Amino acid sequence: MKATSTDSAAAPQVRERDTWDERFLAGSTLDRDRALHYTSAIPAGYKQDRDPERATDDVTRLEGLTPDALDLRLERAADTSGEWRLTLYVGGRALTLSEVLPILQSLGVEVLDERPYTVANSAGVTCRIYEFTLRYPARSLPEPLDERDFAERFTTACAAIWHGRAEADSFNELVARAGLNWRQVAVLRAYANYLRQGGLPYSRTHIATVLGEHRALVHRLIELFEVSFDPERVDPAAAGDLTATLDDEIAAVPGLDADRILRAYRNALAATLRTNFYRDVTEGRECLSFKLDPRRIPELPLPRPHFEIYVYSPRVEGVHMRFGKVARGGLRWSDRKEDFRTEVLGLAKAQAVKNAVIVPVGAKGGFVVKRPPAPTGDAAADREALREEGIRCYRTFIGGLLDLTDNVDLANGAVLPPARVVRRDGDDSYLVVAADKGTATFSDLANEVAAEYGFWLGDAFASGGSVGYDHKALGITAKGAWRSVRRHFRELGIDTQAKDFTVAGIGDMSGDVFGNGMLCSPHIRLVAAFDHRHIFLDPDPDAARSFAERARLFALPRSSWADYAPELISPGGGVWERTAKAVPIAPQVRAALGLADGVTTLTPPELVRAILCAPVDLLWNGGIGTYVKAATESHLDVGDKGNDAVRVDGAQLRARVVGEGGNLGFTQLGRIEFARAGGRINTDALDNSAGVDCSDHEVNIKILLDGLVGSGRLDAAARNALLAETAGEVSRLVLADNESQNELMGTGRARAAATLAVHGRLIEQLEATRGLDRTLEALPTKKEIAARRKAGQGLTSPELATLLAHVKLALAADLLAGDLPDSAAFADDLAAYFPARLRENYADAIAAHPLRREIVATVLTNTVVDHGGITYAYRLAEESGADNADAVRAFAVVAAVFDLPALWRDIRAAGLSADLTDELIVLSRRLLDRGARWMLTQRPQPLAVGAEIRRFCDTVAALTPHIASWLTGRDAESLAARTDALTARGVPADLARRLALLLDQFALLDIIEVAELSGRPPRDVAEVYYLLGDRLEVVPHLVAVSRLERGTKWNALARVALRDELYATARAICRDVLLDSDPGEPAEPVVGRWEQRSAARLDRTRRILGAIAESGEDDLAALSVATRQLRALVR
Repeated sequence: MKATSTDSAAAPQVRERDTWDERFLAGSTLDRDRALHYTSAIPAGYKQDRDPERATDDVTRLEGLTPDALDLRLERAADTSGEWRLTLYVGGRALTLSEVLPILQSLGVEVLDERPYTVANSAGVTCRIYEFTLRYPARSLPEPLDERDFAERFTTACAAIWHGRAEADSFNELVARAGLNWRQVAVLRAYANYLRQGGLPYSRTHIATVLGEHRALVHRLIELFEVSFDPERVDPAAAGDLTATLDDEIAAVPGLDADRILRAYRNALAATLRTNFYRDVTEGRECLSFKLDPRRIPELPLPRPHFEIYVYSPRVEGVHMRFGKVARGGLRWSDRKEDFRTEVLGLAKAQAVKNAVIVPVGAKGGFVVKRPPAPTGDAAADREALREEGIRCYRTFIGGLLDLTDNVDLANGAVLPPARVVRRDGDDSYLVVAADKGTATFSDLANEVAAEYGFWLGDAFASGGSVGYDHKALGITAKGAWRSVRRHFRELGIDTQAKDFTVAGIGDMSGDVFGNGMLCSPHIRLVAAFDHRHIFLDPDPDAARSFAERARLFALPRSSWADYAPELISPGGGVWERTAKAVPIAPQVRAALGLADGVTTLTPPELVRAILCAPVDLLWNGGIGTYVKAATESHLDVGDKGNDAVRVDGAQLRARVVGEGGNLGFTQLGRIEFARAGGRINTDALDNSAGVDCSDHEVNIKILLDGLVGSGRLDAAARNALLAETAGEVSRLVLADNESQNELMGTGRARAAATLAVHGRLIEQLEATRGLDRTLEALPTKKEIAARRKAGQGLTSPELATLLAHVKLALAADLLAGDLPDSAAFADDLAAYFPARLRENYADAIAAHPLRREIVATVLTNTVVDHGGITYAYRLAEESGADNADAVRAFAVVAAVFDLPALWRDIRAAGLSADLTDELIVLSRRLLDRGARWMLTQRPQPLAVGAEIRRFCDTVAALTPHIASWLTGRDAESLAARTDALTARGVPADLARRLALLLDQFALLDIIEVAELSGRPPRDVAEVYYLLGDRLEVVPHLVAVSRLERGTKWNALARVALRDELYATARAICRDVLLDSDPGEPAEPVVGRWEQRSAARLDRTRRILGAIAESGEDDLAALSVATRQLRALVR
């Protein structure tokens, strides 16, 4: 043998008689000192089991280890065909079998044996080598097998699971069975989790098994994903071909389960619009996110949002649903790991209805923490650890949403798609979020993440942060809901701000909605309340003292009912923990809660049910959970397992009024059941809409101000100061919306029975054109409506609230689809959305607001529906063929011409009873309805709003003060009688005169039209018109028409046609009469000459009209004959 150099750089010759150490040194690539280190560091057991050549490779791997590092190696075992050797190299701590075995078993292998070794590397890191002998079951590995590729996929999957980037479950078997890498497996796992959240009724294990049994189909699914979303491979044509192939192959799959599972995957992939799979994600926030169109996934339950982003990682999962491109809603930290999507969908549905009052449509999001920290026994430390994990998961969730959201270049308005994201939809840059359960303090965190992305909305992305409107400080949600409470009590003749009343509540004083709500009136007598911790009883509270104590608790950080001063609680009351075995029930409590005399103790669940059913004036919900359902619903239907033990039925409630400051306290069917039993309730969406309304104003104001900052007109400090300065006025604007909606609900309830037929037709129309689902929305069927009509009943308040929301959503959508929001006629409506300071100083910026069209559409929708009524636009369409935009234009013209907003303000400010106020508002709407129909049938279309207002407004204002003096005979007597009747009921005299004159005032539209056509002064025409009306008894005929049965659609249309014919006849006769008169000639001789010329026709007409009157028949046939006879007088 040749001699070898002693130079350390040269490897020595290896001889068969050399020792293990000598052979290792000879083959080592390390320098001499490090190689010598390993001859002593490597244990004897290792040297016995492994040859030096293998040790050389192992040592190279050990040298690269740092504490907590991991390296892996997989190779087929020598002399076997089915066994493999897996070696784990671990730096630092030792592993246990309980850590390693689940990982290996998830990959589908049997572990036959294990050989552990401990070796310190040359850096002093204690390292472990674990060698496992593995065996795959027969036919688990595809043939032929590329062993090198398989080893790479297997070891990287192990490492991903070890580091927490992948989950240890049966999906990992697809690495071997289907030849996938761990990231491809993660895609399939994520879709499975999403589909299971959507109701796919199979376990993850079964889904993974089905996928493993259909390798070729799995490969096609992955190929479809890649050609759809890999920026380097995207190929729409190939995607189309693959989809068609998948359809054929899935159809050929035997077995219903496999078909459903594979088809669900195919549908979910086809519905995917974007993914961040190919993005470079932020370190520490690794997740998969998919943007989907749920409407294309039939496996999902209804309703299906327009867009949904699903975020998946082993640490966190969540969904964000939107019912349109411009949508908004809170993000919830859910504790419902198994069905968080169901929870979010329920909230999103409520949010969609709630957002009917604001610019964005409904949205909602929620996430779950999948790996909460293990308890330590230290409650405070555990809470903080959980909070930190929640924050980390929340940041990941936010990042997953922003990964798929377009940005905007504020300098030029260009949309900037996210890098390496293939978009299968259009531009989509509007993403805003808000706080919700568990995330009340997270808005700044969300904005920090958005800032990392450079997201264009800045801190408008998450409203309610440190720079924004503090909802709890403003009390805006509770104050808005309190508007509903006050309205309900006003209908009962009670002023909650002046008279004591009893309350039972859900929540505690530390909460925003409950705490602020229970400070809305000093006359609240809170007799009982509960939250998840305590039950509070104060059976005979002193209103003033208890108010002060609640205020103290509200100001006390993290207070609970346990902090309530015991000496201020009335005899028999107290505070008990919900975990108590039993609660003693004193006689005073029995009386307050309406319990039987024999009740002396109750368990906490029994006591909570008793509080819910207490005979109080108000049940105030400011908490979390669903506590009231309908008798027809099961607890399973409700989907809130945590409160099954305390939930009651709506008909069991004995409160007179319910205020829903919190969300989902009642099921919709529970609300309806309570309302049909005589209770007063709206919906949570309507009651607590002030919170979202306030946030919407904040977002839109921030967008405005950020544009000013960007252009140099404001600096950041001035921007923040201006935002804070506007908080008070924004609060007033928001509460005005709540007031307006509640006034509308009041008139709706007052006329619910009378308008049931038209409500039924409106529901049918929304079903046919908007996809309204009666079952989902708990609206009555046609059969139920018929039964209610027969019983003289209408829609309940909760049903009206739901119908109202869908009417607003439909109207706003139609306005946005056209050019009406761009009209200069509505510039003032845009400006009025913003506080006065902004209107005064930045009118030009408001006019250029990025969401100006959406704001205009929202403002107009709220104004038209709240003042015109729920069915205003629908009835105009039914009666004249007008579309929603036409109805809005007509409303704008008529309201301005007759100054209806001032009249409505005066009615509401008159201090009248709720019933009388509602009656007067409905009376004023008769002028609106007739005026709008006139504008749509008599004027060129589409209405030029500004021009029509200018054409009529000043003349109507000038003529109106003289109408009373122009009326004669029976018409004058009728006006006087109507005025006297109103004043006798307490209506102020001036207001009574204006209201009594409304329908006479409507004739001014015809008068002005005749004046223009005849060239006569409007005053001359008016005198002739009103005198003719008296001589021909037009008004009594109009009154008779108004008394006709509305009933069916055709009855309603017949009434309208008859009334329009009467007005058209009066207008035509007036024109005829004026043809034979001189300008300036008094009305009396002009009409007298016409009567002489038309004596024969008049005589015949009066005889026929007299006969009809004597018959007492004022039905449609008789009135049609009468109208035709009057029409015969026209030349």
